[in-house]
Amino acid sequence: HLRRHHKFCPSINLHKLWSLGGNEKFEEISKDKSVKAPVIDLVQFGYYKLLGRGHLPKVHVIVYITYCQKAEDKIKKAGGVCLLRA
Repeated sequence: HLRRHHKFCPSINLHKLWSLGGNEKFEEISKDKSVKAPVIDLVQFGYYKLLGRGHLPKVHVIVYITYCQKAEDKIKKAGGVCLLRA
């Protein structure tokens, strides 16, 4: 059977999460009171896995990720939410 790219899974570390959307965008969202938390969908940026290396600032954030326990724990400690994307 032909199985091309069956292990293709680009990943990004937690400390680089804010650089995806640009710091200006997240500062704008944090000042706007109508938006409770920014939503980051990693698949839109071409990443399928979020690794747990680094720290996240104490900002509420919603991240769509595939499963990674370390990253999920750190996001929850910072006040964020992880949603599983299938």
